Amino acid sequence: MLALGLSAVLLSACGARSEESAAPRPVASVELVAPLAVDWPDVLEASGEIAPWQEAIIGAEIAGVRLDKVLADVGDHVVKGQLLARYNEDALRAELAHLDALVAQAEANVEKADADAARADQLEASNAIAKQAALAYHTQAKVAQALLESAKAQRASQAVSLRHARIVAPDDGVISSRSATVGAVASPGVELFRMVRQGRLEWRAEVPSRDMSRLGPDVGVEVRLLDGTRIPGKLRVLSPGVDAQTRNGIAYVALPKHSGAAPGMYVNGRFVLATRKALTVPESAIVLRDGNSYVMQVDAEHHAHQIKVDCGRRRDGAIEILNPLEPGARLVKSGGAFLSEGDLVGVTTAEAQP
Repeated sequence: MLALGLSAVLLSACGARSEESAAPRPVASVELVAPLAVDWPDVLEASGEIAPWQEAIIGAEIAGVRLDKVLADVGDHVVKGQLLARYNEDALRAELAHLDALVAQAEANVEKADADAARADQLEASNAIAKQAALAYHTQAKVAQALLESAKAQRASQAVSLRHARIVAPDDGVISSRSATVGAVASPGVELFRMVRQGRLEWRAEVPSRDMSRLGPDVGVEVRLLDGTRIPGKLRVLSPGVDAQTRNGIAYVALPKHSGAAPGMYVNGRFVLATRKALTVPESAIVLRDGNSYVMQVDAEHHAHQIKVDCGRRRDGAIEILNPLEPGARLVKSGGAFLSEGDLVGVTTAEAQP
């Protein structure tokens, strides 16, 4: 009987151990999180070139004159009317003096012709000369007056050429390029300087045509420079059309002065639109498999289930889920990549609440 009792005790102990070993164990201990509904500003990302608001090309307007002085260089801040370069004025002043003499001579001829015409009128009144001869004197007076006007016009043209020998800034701004070289002989239309008018730059953001209607004057703009600096901007105007190849329009964004931006930079930025609701989870809750995004949802029995989701905006370590999720869904906060469909998990902390 003693032997039989010992056998029964041993058999019951073995049965208890087998039942314990057959009980499932959690694959991992995880922390759960609930999706949060928050108000997020809608953000439109874009990229584009930094360019001058307006550029002025300053060129030569005279010909055959040597450039004597260059007084401005690239990067100089200039004001309207400031002298940038000067051509040699000796020949121009000599020609102007010659034309002054021609004007004086023409004025003397006009006085003589007018006096001759007046005497001819007196002689005609006393029948001393024929009417035709008197008419000839009046014609000579008109010719003399026309020659005077021509001489004055030539002098005025030469005075303009003399003024053009002094190259001045047409507006306030910054010199962006210089082609002027001392000793070069002027040719009309040759570029000497290029200037960014008023030092104003703008960001020309390329925006998809479908998003152009979402932009307006009250939209916030932030431009990120290549060194990471973020500068504010103001939407100035939208292009009336879109590019036929890229189907993108241009949003012209005015930048503040001394922002650190330079013409020619190609930078990224964003437009901050009106806020709208977003259902968000931590980025660590997203599991990437086979090119798709998933979250691992835990049911009441602590079993994990893989749910495919579509992701939207990202902000401050959170990501927007575009698919509707069950109210009060319990999602694995991190480590979901190590779980499979139906795995039993242990919960380490209470579910986070909105």
